[in-house]
Amino acid sequence: MKIGLFFGSFNPVHHGHLIIASHILNEGFTEKIWFIVSPQNPLKESASLLNENQRLHLIKLAIEDDLRMQASDIEFHLPRPSYTAVTLAHLSEKYPQHEFSVILGGDSFQNIEKWKNYKYIIENYNILIYNRPGFIINLEIADRITILDAPLLEISATLIRNLIRNKKSIRYLMPENVVEEIERSGYYRK
Repeated sequence: MKIGLFFGSFNPVHHGHLIIASHILNEGFTEKIWFIVSPQNPLKESASLLNENQRLHLIKLAIEDDLRMQASDIEFHLPRPSYTAVTLAHLSEKYPQHEFSVILGGDSFQNIEKWKNYKYIIENYNILIYNRPGFIINLEIADRITILDAPLLEISATLIRNLIRNKKSIRYLMPENVVEEIERSGYYRK
């Protein structure tokens, strides 16, 4: 089976993530998408991160009615910080029957040469890149790149966290059940 691996902090998951995932599935680039929740990204500050189990729970709520998608805690069981190459090697060994693709934003791909064992990734996996305004994608770095013409929303997890801290509405930026869980649990208020 062709599976797209959507790596991220998802701090929190929002409609921008879900629209990209749905577009990839609808266009037939993959048959399923696994949201790989990164407990600790080596290139990001972790102080503002919600606990990884809480972020995983929010993704499960967001995709609960879509059988084409699933949330994965695979990186919770691997050494930290989380390195995409290590996770890919682990998944390929554990699930040799699947063909994995890596889903990245143009902003993340721009930094791929800073990633641990990045050559292993670009030589062994298809890379599905959703373009982000203002980021140039160097197509010469790898042969197995597909640029997606996915609809993008100008929202971010940072925007959502700031709205919550400033006691403003986050309604319509993510599924209603995720909004309700964030509000009920008091996430991101500090």
